[in-house]
Amino acid sequence: MVEQSSDVHIEVPGESAVTGRSGPGPTRTETETLLAEALAGVAGVESVPVDVHFFDDLGANSLVMAQFCARVRKREDLPSPSMKDIYRYPTIRSLAAALAESFPAGADSPAAPSPSVRPMPPEPVTRTSGKLAHTLCGTFQLLFFLGYALVAGLVTAGGYEWVAEGSGPLDIYVRSLLFGGAGFLALCAFPVVAKWVLVGRWKPCEFPVWGAAYLRFWVVKALLHANPMILFVGNPLYVLYLRALGARIGRGVTILSRSVPVCTDLLSIGSGTVVRKDSFFLGYRAHAGRIQTGRITLGRDVYIGEKTVLDIDTSMGDGAQLGHSSSLHRGQAVGAGEHRHGSPAQPTEVDYLRVAPAPCGTMRRAWFGLASLLQLFLLYIPLTVGGLYTLFNEIPAIRDRLEPTATLTLPELVTDALVLSLTLFFGFVVLGLAALCTLPRLLGLVVRPDRVYPLYGFHYAVHRATARMTNIRFFTWLFGDSSYIVHYLRGIGYDLSDVEQTGSNFGTVVQHESPLLVTVGRGTMVADGLSVINADYSATSFRLSRTSIGPRNFLGNNIAYPTGGRTGDNCLLATKVMVPLDGEVREGVGLLGSPCFEIPRSVERDSRFDDLRTGEGLRRGLAAKNRHNLRTMALMLFVRWLHTLALTLLALASVNLYGVVGHIVIASYVALTLALSTAYYILVEHCIRSFRRLRPLLCSIYDPAFWSHERLWKVPDHYLNLFNGTPYKSLVWRLLGVRIGSRVFDDGCFITERTLTAIGDETTLNAGSKVQCHSQEDGTFKSDATTIGARCTLGVAAHVHYGVTIGDGAELAPDSFLMKGEEIPPHARWGGNPAVETPEARVQPGGTGRSTPPSVDGAAAATVN
Repeated sequence: MVEQSSDVHIEVPGESAVTGRSGPGPTRTETETLLAEALAGVAGVESVPVDVHFFDDLGANSLVMAQFCARVRKREDLPSPSMKDIYRYPTIRSLAAALAESFPAGADSPAAPSPSVRPMPPEPVTRTSGKLAHTLCGTFQLLFFLGYALVAGLVTAGGYEWVAEGSGPLDIYVRSLLFGGAGFLALCAFPVVAKWVLVGRWKPCEFPVWGAAYLRFWVVKALLHANPMILFVGNPLYVLYLRALGARIGRGVTILSRSVPVCTDLLSIGSGTVVRKDSFFLGYRAHAGRIQTGRITLGRDVYIGEKTVLDIDTSMGDGAQLGHSSSLHRGQAVGAGEHRHGSPAQPTEVDYLRVAPAPCGTMRRAWFGLASLLQLFLLYIPLTVGGLYTLFNEIPAIRDRLEPTATLTLPELVTDALVLSLTLFFGFVVLGLAALCTLPRLLGLVVRPDRVYPLYGFHYAVHRATARMTNIRFFTWLFGDSSYIVHYLRGIGYDLSDVEQTGSNFGTVVQHESPLLVTVGRGTMVADGLSVINADYSATSFRLSRTSIGPRNFLGNNIAYPTGGRTGDNCLLATKVMVPLDGEVREGVGLLGSPCFEIPRSVERDSRFDDLRTGEGLRRGLAAKNRHNLRTMALMLFVRWLHTLALTLLALASVNLYGVVGHIVIASYVALTLALSTAYYILVEHCIRSFRRLRPLLCSIYDPAFWSHERLWKVPDHYLNLFNGTPYKSLVWRLLGVRIGSRVFDDGCFITERTLTAIGDETTLNAGSKVQCHSQEDGTFKSDATTIGARCTLGVAAHVHYGVTIGDGAELAPDSFLMKGEEIPPHARWGGNPAVETPEARVQPGGTGRSTPPSVDGAAAATVN
């Protein structure tokens, strides 16, 4: 039996360990009998003794136990256990006793909500706008995009002609500086002007998607996401920009997250606060087909960890802390000086602020911001604009076609495009790899580990440059999920000791603060989405430290692993787990949830492929997988180059037509590029699937069926983000094979296995949410279908696993992790990591539930002061 560590079993105050129905129920003996019968039916055995361990003796796994919980949940004569209860009480007898203790006979209701959660008024369940509004909204969004591209094309073409009139290098430099600088300022200022003209000041309110108020909201959001100030995240200039948008931000605030807050007037951040990367503090959320805006209030000297979510109507007092992989759900308030972690957040004694302060005053921040602007305007902008001008004039394929009398022949066009695309694409690959394997090591000599440096100085600039450079996703995408990712990570600085090659040691998304300070032990495998936190920040300082992940570990998806993580050898870290920073070092166990608790390291079902993990079976399987992965990498390089070739052909044809149809050609090129790229990658994905739908799998990673599935993850999908918040996102999902209903609102969801996913009508998918229809654990791959019903809501950064069924009208709270095999009943509210039914009453169709500010319908009055 797995020994449970008491310091990791932390519960929200007032929240019971068992969530479910209350009311009169059977005696404890009757409960044991009914639970044993239910488990026997799910496990396919005749009977289950009450003292048999679910995992060690019965050989069950989390999927079987999730199905058991779902079956029990459907019975009115039994209280409902959660997966956390299953792991804490792994026998029928202990589980029945826990259920009886938490919900004794005659209990009227579940435990009261935590006192840190403000009571919220009832919220009416409404439906989205109709078909006409949906169609008109999509039409306007398309026209806005085309208009924006047209204006950008006209300005770009006019600017190029003006730069081309320069005489001599100095004149070209000055003209490039003036035109590029003016363009940069215009791109930054336009979203600010649009926000104040279209919206005014954001207020707490609610309005339906696809309506007039939503259109103004979307325009502002789209412009904010497209503006170049995102490049200044981590710079004092970014804080000044948010202030210009209406945010109330104090002095000395450091924001490292690239998730841009949209409803800035509702954001208040006190002096000295730190917000780490990959955090969501949007000031809005989509819920049941409506956009809800609300305040986010952070006091002075607040610390927000990595991969966190701050829902609307949340607050933190002076000196409060929120740990990594945590969230504040709507209505939660953290008092001054309190430390919280988990999803939803609950009290902890862990201090997440782990670096001493350093001298970093207003003058230092001002000089750093000014130096950044001078570097941008005097170096980067002139080199970019002037470099493009020089490129156009040095490449005959472009220069000759810019002449008014130029003629175009197809052989010349194809030849020029081939040469140009091959040079640009493979030049980037070769030179990029060479730079990544040399420059980070040189820069690492400047910023030394375990030394405290002040922010906004030379060392900080070098550190940020190294992080940006070594986190380019192209190369992890290329080498990930294969044996060759190990060589790439070693090349950029990872210490991987004596690697035990598996062919899938790391996935395609791996990020870090410094690659030179990451150590991963022998035999460890990482699924995907690992973020190694080896830099600590305060409001005035930072420090790099080595982060070590032990040997023979398995890390699931979307994990932030901090310096000082208390895990050792042979651990299973489940998807979205919060890695502990206190207590004893965990070894030989699994960890699940946020905050984490212990689970079995492995189960009997996962050992069926053990013969392929060692000896001759591993040697043959790994060799065959390596050959297949090499072909996949070559194929994906060819696919990316072919896309580059198509865009080059289109560009050269546009240049040849430039003198005929004028500046409109450039605007047309932008629109055609998006349409062509979308159609191209949709076709590529269908070709890799051989125009067939995926089927559920349970196999080894050395099975050719898995290799075919794995190849799909290499198909680029970055273009999908351009369609967020528009009706066209659902259309693209449908073309990719998702069985998706009408008027689905997708604000930034990601779906890994498209043909295994079904989504009902008018469902709402929030930013950062993910539907993942597979898991990979210790060399075993499993996939299954997931069904999301009609009018459901997935919260911001919610993660849905495989084999899941979500009933119509159900809701999943922000930052929740819905485990494999779970079933959410219709109109239920679930939340947490792992997700369980929340204490609030289940929503009835047309009934009431959790809070929002008063609904305000209407085009102009919804958000404007």
